[in-house]
Amino acid sequence: MFELSSKRTDALLPTDILFQTGYWAQVKARLGYTPKAFDLAATERHGDVLVLLQPMGRGRAMACVPQGPEHAPAEEDYGPFLEDLSEALARSLGPSVAFIRYDLPWISPYADDMRTHGSNAYPEPRIREMRMNMGTRNWNLRKAHRDLTVASSLVVDLTGTEQDILARMKPKTRYNIGLAARKGVRVDPALPDMLPVFHGLYGQTALRNGFAPCGYEQFLALFRTRVHALNPMGALAPTPPGSTPANPICPDRAEATSPGRDAELLFLLARHGADVLAGAIVALCGATAHFLYGASADHKRQCMAPYAMHWKAMRLARQRGCAAYDMGAVPPGLDPAHPFHGLHRFKTGFGGRVELRSGSWDYPIDHAAHRDFCNLESLERHRPS
Repeated sequence: MFELSSKRTDALLPTDILFQTGYWAQVKARLGYTPKAFDLAATERHGDVLVLLQPMGRGRAMACVPQGPEHAPAEEDYGPFLEDLSEALARSLGPSVAFIRYDLPWISPYADDMRTHGSNAYPEPRIREMRMNMGTRNWNLRKAHRDLTVASSLVVDLTGTEQDILARMKPKTRYNIGLAARKGVRVDPALPDMLPVFHGLYGQTALRNGFAPCGYEQFLALFRTRVHALNPMGALAPTPPGSTPANPICPDRAEATSPGRDAELLFLLARHGADVLAGAIVALCGATAHFLYGASADHKRQCMAPYAMHWKAMRLARQRGCAAYDMGAVPPGLDPAHPFHGLHRFKTGFGGRVELRSGSWDYPIDHAAHRDFCNLESLERHRPS
């Protein structure tokens, strides 16, 4: 059983998981979510958890737990642990919450078998649900139609020297990093007033790769939250596309770990001559650098700017004490038929390992509201782009 006690989101415990920090709570609050934080105590494990309430309309809400809870129980206890936590959260969050969605950072129970047999996909949801619900009282955990963040991610080891990191990369990737340098590509930190330029590249990238882009307000929230943490008395912030940009403060690394300063942002742009060819937004949190957003231009692709951009981000993250560089989503295996096969090939070239996580799981409280939400979500998922 769990005992939950409410706490301020700026009192969340230090963690390498960006999405379970007070910083992330503030980012999401700017985007319309209501953040809640709880200390939790179970029989053998203590910690805390960030929960984000997302309005669903008609006075109902979904409770999202982004990349949390951080600490996993024994694999055979995944389901009972989540059931007990869900019941405790349901009592604490109140009757407006229709269901809870966990975006679990825990290693998938299928990870070893998938690697051993070279599997390119997780088992079907029905099989995963049977395994997850073993030992639960209510058999109420459901595999979500989509994962809030990523179920499989490429993580690069930043330990050792720069030569050690390069040596762990594939030869083609090392060659392309060198080729970008020979062609004169340079990568530099950028001020937030260059966000409109980045957003333009991001739109090109989304169209080219067939994914739905997030809105510009997401980028604004990242930087406004960070700047406000360093200068709460009136920091300047980047302006939307089409308006006159101010000259915002580009914060240096915060030396303190006080509330709101538990993440540092790297905003990088890769240029060739006068052309901006690629960009990245990377968050440094504890010992992990999280590659959040990337973009690249449709032209001058022979300059290999994205390779130079990631290498620069890795070097800067390593200099700031990070031991891992999380490049984000990749398919779970090397499947030429997968729509993101090219992404897998590109990211795995930097070395590292594919972490196979458990993904997103729902615990319905109002089953009818949850069913309606999932039906809409499924329609959106299959709607032609």
